[in-house]
Amino acid sequence: KYIYFFSQASNPGQFENDSDVLWQRGHVPETVVYHGRVGINTDAPDEALVVCGNAKVMGRVMHPSDSRAKENIREVDTNEQLKRITQMRLVEYDYKPEFASVMGIKNT
Repeated sequence: KYIYFFSQASNPGQFENDSDVLWQRGHVPETVVYHGRVGINTDAPDEALVVCGNAKVMGRVMHPSDSRAKENIREVDTNEQLKRITQMRLVEYDYKPEFASVMGIKNT
């Protein structure tokens, strides 16, 4: 329930200037809010949260695809779905070496 952030600013524990402080205490107890992108082991996050390295989760990872977030779940006609699958474009790919090395991917 605790989040620790370490800054490499010239003033340890502080940001370069007060306008850089976008973290706010959340409305829910024991939460913080940041309006922007967060990067861990990267200074150029291109999504809301980018983790370059391993992440350890000591709980559940909730995702909108979770069955608890759905209703009216029903079986579908598998023959019709197989027809749709045959219309899909399937590809194979290799990661670009420069991307793989930054992300720590060994098997490209």
